[in-house]
Formats: sequence, structure tokens, C-alpha cells
Amino acid sequence: QVQLVESGGGSVQAGESLRLSCAASGSTFSRLTMGWYRQAPGKQRELVADISPGNRTVYTDSVKGRFTISRDNARNAVVLQMNSLKPEDTAVYYCKCDRIIGIDVYTYWGQGTHVTVSS
Repeated sequence: QVQLVESGGGSVQAGESLRLSCAASGSTFSRLTMGWYRQAPGKQRELVADISPGNRTVYTDSVKGRFTISRDNARNAVVLQMNSLKPEDTAVYYCKCDRIIGIDVYTYWGQGTHVTVSS
């Protein structure tokens, strides 16, 4: 089992920044693929960014150049730095990890943290 605990959500004005953090426990963090997803009201959950054990990153187009995902293997944490926030970034943000054991992939989710961006 992997436990994920997010922190750092809140309410900000457009153009401001927020930093989300996700602490993982229960597995070897350096081997986990970590990601941030978000779900806005009435919409499906979507990938925001993820980072592989080798630090390869993927971003959805709408956040490229504004958001940065990084991992701190010493602290078992993944961070999403969100700059130049827009009202359309308003959503519940979820931390996700994939634990690969052999050919099996085990996926774990955090409980979510709210981000509200007002214009």
C-alpha cells in the first residue's frame, strides 16, 4: 500500500502562484511514477503533469510554461509549482502514483486538495 497526502491548496487571485506538495509513504518513492491530476466541477479528471522515476516529465498543454512538477526523493515528495494561475485552473487537485511490480501496475490516489482561482 502507498499512502499519499496532499497539501498546499487554497484560494488565490488570477496571476498568483500556489505550490502543491504530495508526501508518499509505504513504498520506495524513487521507483514510483508520480503525477498530479485535477477535476473541475462537471468535468472529468484530467492529467496535469507527471514525472517518472528518471525525472521525465509530461504536462498537459494548458499548463505548459506555467506549472512545474518536481520530485524530492530524499523527502518522498512530489511538488507542483503553479504560476500565473487562471480561473480555469480551479479544480480539486489529486496526487497519483503508479507502483510497478513485475507486469502489474498498482495505482494510488490522494484525497485531493482544492484550488480556487478568482478573476
